[in-house]
Amino acid sequence: MSTVLPKSVAVIGAGAAGLVAARELRREGHEVVVFERGNKVGGTWVYNPTTESDPLGIDPARTVVHSSLYASLRTNLPREVMGFREYPFVAKNGAHRDPRRFPGHEEVLEYLNDYTTEFGLGLETWPGLQIHSHNYRVPEPFRDQVVILIGSSASAVDISRDIAGVAKEVHIASRSVTDGTMGKLPGHDNMWLHSMIESALGDGTVVFRDGSAIRADVILHCTGYKYHFAFLDVNDTVTVDDNRVGPLYKQVFPPLLAPLLSFVGLPWKVAPFPICELQSKWIAGVLSGRVSLPSSDEMMADVEAFYRTLDASGIPKHYTHNIDDSQFEYNDWLATECGCPPSEEWRKQIYSETSKNRKERPETYRDEWDDELLVAQAHEDFVNCSSEGNGNLSQ
Repeated sequence: MSTVLPKSVAVIGAGAAGLVAARELRREGHEVVVFERGNKVGGTWVYNPTTESDPLGIDPARTVVHSSLYASLRTNLPREVMGFREYPFVAKNGAHRDPRRFPGHEEVLEYLNDYTTEFGLGLETWPGLQIHSHNYRVPEPFRDQVVILIGSSASAVDISRDIAGVAKEVHIASRSVTDGTMGKLPGHDNMWLHSMIESALGDGTVVFRDGSAIRADVILHCTGYKYHFAFLDVNDTVTVDDNRVGPLYKQVFPPLLAPLLSFVGLPWKVAPFPICELQSKWIAGVLSGRVSLPSSDEMMADVEAFYRTLDASGIPKHYTHNIDDSQFEYNDWLATECGCPPSEEWRKQIYSETSKNRKERPETYRDEWDDELLVAQAHEDFVNCSSEGNGNLSQ
């Protein structure tokens, strides 16, 4: 059996990735200090009702608000899939707890607090208002206004329906829209789907590529986020190029700095907590000497081959960390490296069913489902997890 070589490790951030990284590092015998600039654990799951001084979020001198949560946000994954593998996200009783399968953001923060306790741990000339979804909180400011949302992912779907209850009109501009799907959305009297914006004029008119045009009051950008590590200075050994953080071996280790620097939680369009958990196990094992990495040259060659595969497939750099279709293959690779069991079949199937339902029934998928058998299998595993001492499932 290999000898554990404990290290002193700094974890930056006390969000989900930071918390699980701290736990796994401590389990391997490392000394861990977590640095968090806020006064609470939870990272992006800490709700802040205030917004930034620059509503579009591009002025470097703006007052920065870390949270991107809006008041009505609920998870778009069920709790069985979303939770850490060794600390299931089960519903708990309590006056302030949310027992729904797709709970509100407050419940996710409660879950992360439970985990902490358990383990100790460009349209510049357009005259209307422009904001980024990072600064959206509640729909009331958009009452009786004509609002355009740019984007078609989770935040655009949620916010458009949130705003539709008070706005005069809601128009969604999406790159992925096809001719056959444009027009008024079924089930809504005041929501329309358009192709992407072609131009925005000085009189407030917005012209879409399909030739239609409307005069709008607000453009709300639901266009994702950019990686930025203001605290990191590694002489360009790791860079952010078109939102690709790299070079990184298997999304985690910079080949020239491994294992002294690693990244947890970069992949997106995934169930994030289990990935953070497995990445953290891998990092902890590498730091203790229990798990080996290839040489720097071998890791760099692997990264370069991965980038060539993306290029050959026509996948742009800013999709480098989008591993939606391959996340369970990636998780199982990590599990093998760490000596852990692979992803449960029920987890894969629930994720797949939820993704399908979210597209087919965006209004109701959080409250209507037909995967009770899979849920029962998940909870059987949760009981086993509890009996093995990996988590407290008491109500």
